[in-house]
Amino acid sequence: MDVIVGGGVVGLSVAWRLAREGRPVTVIDPAPGSGASHAAAGMLAPVSEVTYTEAPLLRLGVASLRRWPAFAAELAADAGLGTTGLEAGGQESPEHAVGLRLAPGAPPGRGLDLRADGTLDVAFGADDLAALEELAAFMDKLGLPVERLTGRECRRLEPMLAPSVRGGLLAPDDAWVNPRRVTAALLTALERRGVPLVRARATGLLHEDGAVVGVRLEPGGEVRGERVVLAAGAWSGGLADVPVRPVKGQIMRLRSPQPLLSRCVRGAVHGSSVYLVPRGDGELVVGATQEEMGFDTKVTAGGLYELLRDARELVPGVTELEVADVVAGLRPGTPDNLPVIGPSGTPGLVYATGHHRGGVLLAPLTTAILLGEESELAALCAPGRFRDLS
Repeated sequence: MDVIVGGGVVGLSVAWRLAREGRPVTVIDPAPGSGASHAAAGMLAPVSEVTYTEAPLLRLGVASLRRWPAFAAELAADAGLGTTGLEAGGQESPEHAVGLRLAPGAPPGRGLDLRADGTLDVAFGADDLAALEELAAFMDKLGLPVERLTGRECRRLEPMLAPSVRGGLLAPDDAWVNPRRVTAALLTALERRGVPLVRARATGLLHEDGAVVGVRLEPGGEVRGERVVLAAGAWSGGLADVPVRPVKGQIMRLRSPQPLLSRCVRGAVHGSSVYLVPRGDGELVVGATQEEMGFDTKVTAGGLYELLRDARELVPGVTELEVADVVAGLRPGTPDNLPVIGPSGTPGLVYATGHHRGGVLLAPLTTAILLGEESELAALCAPGRFRDLS
């Protein structure tokens, strides 16, 4: 039996895929779906989030985005949500094919709120425009689809943008999903397949003869298995020798009777990045701070002020919306911002953690790597890379 420690989108996805393969599995988490996955905006945006120093992460994101249509369709079917109405799209290059598109005649993916209308990255001044042009040139070099837009063209796409927007880049194949619906669907799918869910906190790993053979629970007891998959996010480092740290992110959800935006909008304001992600039900997600504060999950007045201040620069109308929810989550960061996926070096222990801000995007790829379907990309995430650097 496989024991999955962690009930976020990654851990639940791993458990679900293993169950679909007919393998016995048990999930351990005191409150599944309540951590970073609950706070996340759900951007499936490897193109718009690319930076010059994160080419390996871009490769992982592009590969995982290609897997999202099948992942979503299978999950929706298993959870009884019906078709998602989305299929693979984008370019035909096997390395850089990205994106999702609506299947002919199909409705949007309402069950998971999976949408594929692209991300608009906007600029306010000459320096911002120059930075976006450099980024566009970098994307062109990588063969990634991107469209350069004037300020007027940006406002034609999104009329609620601030008049001061001078230009932007459209990543047309970026997508997004509602992570809360994804985790709810995963829990339903696991329940339908009879997968046990142990609502307890793992306090340590069981070792016998140099191998991991299970997990100790709080306040007592244990669960044994042939393999333990550690997918505990920011808490993984407390259970095993894996370099994962918490990176705090505060996020706000606003509600509007009529959607302000039709696609994701992001920009650099006051030196920090802010994004706005629309939901199908009129909700607008505004995020997110990045704070090295340990395991602190307090929502602060300063964090919310920064989010609203910066969002208002992009879309002035956000200040008129109702505040529906504010939350802080802990992203699992690693020294190189790449996830840690694969055998730990200790028999019986496998890692599926360290996804930082890309857990939702990388969930399908993570399951594929653990099932041996992506051997080439698995090397980028191999836990042994940290031993090699020591």
